Amino acid sequence: MSDSPQDSSQPTPETTPGADTIAHDLERILTSLDDWILGEQATTRTLLAAFAAGGHVLIEGAPGLGKTLLARCFASCLGAGFARIQFTPDLMPSDVTGVNVFDPAMRSFSLSRGPIFTQILMADEINRTPPKTQAALLEAMQESQVTIDGTAHALDPCFFVIATQNPVEFEGTYPLPEAQLDRFLARIEIGLPDADAEVELLRRAAAGRLAGWSNQTLPEVCISTQQVAALRRASRSVHAAEEVLMYLQRLAQTVRLSPHVDLGISPRGLLSLLELARAWALLEGRTFVTPDDIKHSLVPCWAHRLLLTPESELEGLTARGILEAAADSVEVPH
Repeated sequence: MSDSPQDSSQPTPETTPGADTIAHDLERILTSLDDWILGEQATTRTLLAAFAAGGHVLIEGAPGLGKTLLARCFASCLGAGFARIQFTPDLMPSDVTGVNVFDPAMRSFSLSRGPIFTQILMADEINRTPPKTQAALLEAMQESQVTIDGTAHALDPCFFVIATQNPVEFEGTYPLPEAQLDRFLARIEIGLPDADAEVELLRRAAAGRLAGWSNQTLPEVCISTQQVAALRRASRSVHAAEEVLMYLQRLAQTVRLSPHVDLGISPRGLLSLLELARAWALLEGRTFVTPDDIKHSLVPCWAHRLLLTPESELEGLTARGILEAAADSVEVPH
């Protein structure tokens, strides 16, 4: 019997990097980011884990905390194409996706591609634009394609959205609907750096070496294009034992049954936590998921998916607190 042709879309054992190689690539990226983004180690690790898991990230933080710099440095470390969209109330969907333009000389239409045709897209202050324009991202984030005048156009396989929003200023904003929030694999809350990081920030500024305040270039590329593509599929090979999967489902069920929750975790949210935990295991240099990986990924992955009851919000309860209480109440497998 003849051998069937090999599917070229799947990585072969010869081309798939091993766990040690992947861990080395991840460490190089994190080391570079930590040198440029001071005092935000937890943020950079969650961002990289979400990228490795094939998802998208929503970053919440007040102005001036380095969200744009983080996105630019991340793209530079990967050697990836980068585009930034400043979301405003008058932004139209076609400003994001692009539009077909008639060429009189050729007597035909040609596509003028929008900024979404990139690898890493920064959607800055995404909640400042109306829902119609926000929805232009939904298909791209879920299907990795955009539809323009009835024609679907594929996006880059490494397409990755880093969206930001200001959590302290709500005038003139449009809150993201639950359907769109659910498309973000993780939400990262970025805060003030600690005292040591701020002092180092001042030292670099005084010496003219602060990124964004001088003509200093962005970080050097840490990995090749092939390695970037490998990162986005590497977490799929991380093993999750049966008892870990059962633990994950019990966590979801506990959260759903909480009297403080109106909208619980969907099956997509369940799968998202699994993928983020697998990617976190990679960052830790392991090829298998542990309950600690799930606990570490719990709040970034699920907090923005929960809808609390009005009474619970009035009592001052938070999604973080409910998730942490659920994690404490569910028995951890051994």
